[in-house]
Amino acid sequence: MSNKQARSTTRAGPSGQHPLKVARVYLRVSTGEQDLRRQEKIVSDARAAGYYIAGVYREFASGARPDRPELLRMVADLQPGEVIIAEKIDRISRLRLEEAERLVAAIREKGARLVVPGVVDLSEVVSESSGVPRVVLEAVQEMMLKVALQIAREDYEDRRERQRQGIDLAKQAGKYRGCRTDGTTHARIIALRSGGNSIATTARLAGCSTAQVKRVWREHQQKVVPALHGKQTVTGAII
Repeated sequence: MSNKQARSTTRAGPSGQHPLKVARVYLRVSTGEQDLRRQEKIVSDARAAGYYIAGVYREFASGARPDRPELLRMVADLQPGEVIIAEKIDRISRLRLEEAERLVAAIREKGARLVVPGVVDLSEVVSESSGVPRVVLEAVQEMMLKVALQIAREDYEDRRERQRQGIDLAKQAGKYRGCRTDGTTHARIIALRSGGNSIATTARLAGCSTAQVKRVWREHQQKVVPALHGKQTVTGAII
């Protein structure tokens, strides 16, 4: 174990007698129109369970995106011995299994682990075992995590398929009007970009993709420029 790992895993608690349990909490919904308040209870529950909360990361993005800004920031912030707490495994990942496994590997490389309801954590039991029992326990832990990640992905794909079928039926009935515009996110993007923020910074602060930032900003400029030209023409005519 490196010196950095030793320092991080033996931080003393308030009494100086017990190691301090450190957690980072990840909260996620898919769009800015959804509410994170239900998940906020995780923070108080974690504190009640004896964890020191090193950070709370609030994400407004699909779990099927590997480039979520807050997720990447959380992984970068992780220190050895810390845990990641989330409401369910699908808050962490709805990625394809190979991408989800890369994410888990990145978390483990930082010396951290996941603590998520529905996924039994055998790490303490494993650490106290050796030989064949340890190998078996590690294999069981890997299998349970892999199954949970795959279920989260399949649920996402099932939802997408049902949505597609619903759209097809609505189109056949002549009732489909397309997706509703997320006005809150659009307004946030325009305000951030107008304030001089870069595309990448705007995407991170608005909780969306850089592609969406580019599209919304382009559409905004297309509306603003003709309007400005129109004002100039009218002003010239009055003069």
